[in-house]
Amino acid sequence: MDKTILYNDSKVTEFVLLGLSSSWELQLFLFFIFLLFYMTVILGNLLIMVTVRADAHLLQSPMYYFLGHLSFIDLCLGCVTVPKMLRDFLQQGKIISFSGCLTQIYFLHFLGANETFLLTVMAYDRYVAICNPLHYLTVMNRQLCFQLVFACWFGGFIHSISQVTLVIQLPFCGPNELDNFYCDVPQVIKLACMDTYVVEVLMVSNSGLLSLICFFVLLFSYAIILTTLRTRFHQGRSKALSTCASHLTVVSLIFVPCVFIYLRPFCSFSVDKIFSVFYTVITPMLNPLIYTLRNADMKRAMKKLRKKYEK
Repeated sequence: MDKTILYNDSKVTEFVLLGLSSSWELQLFLFFIFLLFYMTVILGNLLIMVTVRADAHLLQSPMYYFLGHLSFIDLCLGCVTVPKMLRDFLQQGKIISFSGCLTQIYFLHFLGANETFLLTVMAYDRYVAICNPLHYLTVMNRQLCFQLVFACWFGGFIHSISQVTLVIQLPFCGPNELDNFYCDVPQVIKLACMDTYVVEVLMVSNSGLLSLICFFVLLFSYAIILTTLRTRFHQGRSKALSTCASHLTVVSLIFVPCVFIYLRPFCSFSVDKIFSVFYTVITPMLNPLIYTLRNADMKRAMKKLRKKYEK
């Protein structure tokens, strides 16, 4: 593919996205597949948000309060890269402006870091609920829940600003081909017209270590929870194990791709695109399914909501 470089004082103002495939037939097939994924992301997460808002019992529960915010984040995260990717499947030239590239990076890391922090908060919520059940509602009161969610959003903002700052100060004079279907820091900084060793180390220190540390904190939290569950009655233990299994599944789907992508600078592999698809498309799609299919309270609330609108 010819490199499309628009010069303004020798600066690249557009990037060419190589996408997932160069085959027109395969691109058409992928268009319909990812369109289905995108519709599932939108409808699934909207369903969870509406269900939580419509059910007074769920709305008063800290766990579902956080789950509603997680669905909103997944809904937004699915809209960062997928609409552009769907449009690119139907055309030959996959072009994104420099400002559009920065916008994708900003919202991708803003929402991704927010989700990372929120999952850590949800692990703490489960820890309090299982290890200190008598004081659960006192500890996880509405004010604390609001403060924790606000801290997640603020932390995501600080993280994303730092990522955009890493990129915006770099000089780009060509080449301008990004071997992915969206803009992200690891691919973009490799196109800079300078030695990016320090920048890549900063990227690892920010995104890579952030993902790894939160992942270990979550695993440690659930290890404590599972150890505590060994002493509980079977009925309560079974429900708590089901909830923890759902959370651990979501955590694995999000953190494993993040650690793989951001914790190894200076090199790239052919499977990077697969991990990128998981992070930006598959995980936001699977979260609603995981939390509804394995959650009796959500299924009961959805049945109640359906009967309400059938009348």
